Parts: sequence; structure tokens; C-alpha cells
Amino acid sequence: MSDDGLSVASPSRRRMTSSELAVWRMLIDTTTELGRILGAQLVRESDLSPADYHVLLALSEAAGRRLRSSELAATIGWERSRLSHHLRRMERRGLIRRRDCATDSRGSEVFLTDDGARMFSGATAPHMRAIKRHFADALTPEQFAALADVLRTLQRHLHPEPTTPAEVTRP
Repeated sequence: MSDDGLSVASPSRRRMTSSELAVWRMLIDTTTELGRILGAQLVRESDLSPADYHVLLALSEAAGRRLRSSELAATIGWERSRLSHHLRRMERRGLIRRRDCATDSRGSEVFLTDDGARMFSGATAPHMRAIKRHFADALTPEQFAALADVLRTLQRHLHPEPTTPAEVTRP
């Protein structure tokens, strides 16, 4: 048993401990609550939903402020049908524009409009202040470093690097 009460047996040969499950629930509950607080503040201050902001962020970072709808869905981790419905609402508000893809008649490209860019830009500074207030300011530099280490470890676990030369693809 480790100092924090967590079992040190082989992870694949045992069930989750009550301590591990409690930490998992705390992670889910905390990130949900943080998302709720930040989302409500984003809507109040900018009239953009967290989903709107996510789409606008991806488009603002894309070359030419545009992406194919399939690339946008992959970038933000949404199902294409959910994205299509949401884009329809954003297009009615003038935040984005969609056009058939010139290179593939089955796809469409999504463009960030000037109005969408203005709304995104106006929302960014207040949103960053809210993230700082509700997230970054709550942690010490040591806690921030420990959290970064935990998140990197989880990312490596979820997306392991290829281990054999045949699996590695070179650019």
C-alpha cells in the first residue's frame, strides 16, 4: 500500500479501490462543475455558449479561418450530426458560413465570419480571466506542476506512442 492509501498491486490484476473510485468521481464532479461555472459566465458575458466558443476557437486557429466540416468535427471531438445541427444555428446568427467544398462535392467547408471573429475576440479575454479565477488561481505552482504531470501521464496512457520501428511513421 502506498502512502496515500492506494494499492500498488499490478493495475491490470485488481479492481479499483474505493480510494481510486473516490478520486475518479472527484475528477468528474470537479471538471463538470468547473465547466458549468465557466460556461454560464461565458454565456452571460459574451452571448456565446461553450459549444459556440469551441467551434469559433477551432476556426480561428485554422489556416484561412476555415475547415472542412469533417476536420472541424474531428478537431473538436464531435459527431458530424451534432456539428451539423450546431453549425446551422451558428450560421443563422452570422457567426460562421458554410459552402460546398470545391474539391469534394460530398463535403462542406466552414468559414469564420467577421462577426464570428469579433464575437470570439470579445469573449476571449473575459473567458481567460474566468479560467484564471476559477482554475489557475486555486492552485499553487507546485499543484499546477503536479497536475500537469498527471495529465501528461494520462495522455501517454490514452495515446501511447508506437513502440516498434514498423509502427513509427516518418514525415
